[in-house]
Amino acid sequence: MTRLIDLPTLVAQAEATGTLPDLPDRHWIGGRWASASANTRMPTHDPGTGAAFAEFAAGDADDVDAAVAAARAALNGPWRQALPAERGRILLRAAALIRANADRLAVVEALDSGKRLVEAQGDVAGAARTFEYYAGACDKIQGATIPLGQDYFAYTIDEPVGVAAQIVPWNYPLATTARGLAPALAAGCTVVMKPAEQTPLTALLLAELLAQAGLPAGVCNVVTGTGSGVGAPLVAHPGIDHITFTGSVATGIDVMKRAADHVTRVVLELGGKSPVVVLADCDPERALESVYGAIFENAGQICSAGSRLVIHRSIHDAFVERLAVRARAMTLGHGLRNADLGPVNSAAQLARIAGHVDRARARGIDVRTGGETRHDPLTGNGWFYAPTILDDVPLYDEAVQQEIFGPVLCVQVFDDLDEAVALANGTPYALVAGVFTRDFGNAHRLARAIDAGQVYVNEYFAGGIEVPFGGNRRSGFGREKGLDAVRSYCKVKSVAARL
Repeated sequence: MTRLIDLPTLVAQAEATGTLPDLPDRHWIGGRWASASANTRMPTHDPGTGAAFAEFAAGDADDVDAAVAAARAALNGPWRQALPAERGRILLRAAALIRANADRLAVVEALDSGKRLVEAQGDVAGAARTFEYYAGACDKIQGATIPLGQDYFAYTIDEPVGVAAQIVPWNYPLATTARGLAPALAAGCTVVMKPAEQTPLTALLLAELLAQAGLPAGVCNVVTGTGSGVGAPLVAHPGIDHITFTGSVATGIDVMKRAADHVTRVVLELGGKSPVVVLADCDPERALESVYGAIFENAGQICSAGSRLVIHRSIHDAFVERLAVRARAMTLGHGLRNADLGPVNSAAQLARIAGHVDRARARGIDVRTGGETRHDPLTGNGWFYAPTILDDVPLYDEAVQQEIFGPVLCVQVFDDLDEAVALANGTPYALVAGVFTRDFGNAHRLARAIDAGQVYVNEYFAGGIEVPFGGNRRSGFGREKGLDAVRSYCKVKSVAARL
């Protein structure tokens, strides 16, 4: 990591040159920087300009082999001998180093992913909190005794599952890396990380910080490259004991199939089409603020985005009009300028979003606002899509049933609670849901009736690293965050003895 530079200087430098100096451009394997085995490289782009601003190693199966070997050696070596309390101290030092380097990490994240700087700063703070939280869990992973009578002694041991592969998406690069890496390390696992090829940089910077925190060589390895070049051989590798994958349903299915060949454990966090159910008796200001943030934060590129507003007919017209007025007033611009809405991550993603909205318009869906591609008004560049509201969309319309993954809200109208539940549960996804009402009983009736891994009541995105997160049905299975995440990286051994 380079010397610390203050945030205004970093932003000015990035705006003047389009990049930053000393960005990582190689894998991190066995505690050191390593070039790709084939000496191949690929670019990463700034979504706010559409231009490449850095290059990094394009790995292959040989690089994956080297990283898995390093992780296996560390698992059977110094990491196995480390006391749980020492693991905790290392993770706590990592949290402090993330905070010390927060400005650089945030600017790099904004350049690489396109997100607004203020959002990137929140992600960095969240990553630090993640390591802090799991630092406290390291020496509290413990088994139980089992009463079998006076002639027996039985107990369980929670052991690390082994070498864990982490496949990280492009929408929350640092936050998702921390979310998987910290509990795996707390459990005593070693890790091979594959960040998305669109956003590889902060995972590499984090690996270097972990080494500075005292993490033994080989415990955390980062191999960059494409899904076919690195991701596929990683999830199919016989030296991998566990896979945590965050991404699309189609790729998640492929990961499961490859993992099956070696009976490798899998946690999948896949897509979402999450409903925000707004009852007539809601606090309208609180509900409006949450619906706005739920779909337009990170330009709607969130698996758990509140991409469906399920609203009572009696308040529909006024609520949607207020939301549309606010959406029309949003400013667009490069993430470093903290406009109201940043770019989407790639030209391909922009085309995908536009295709969904264009088809909806052709089917006669009411586009209340937005519905067009944009550019940075200052430069005329970048990959932007206007904040969009599709109103009164039928349940089985493509726009409701498929994940758009952009700043596009689908509005659905209901007349009673049973219909609200039917609409909320009416897609193949079941990741999260929101409920807004002043009626405590109805809030919890809906929370029970809606199929979702997590339900927010009267504040979308409520909670934090302490609260388990994950989906049902096509949104995946397994849980991240909270203490459930540590259990994902443990295997239970039972011991029973005759005395």
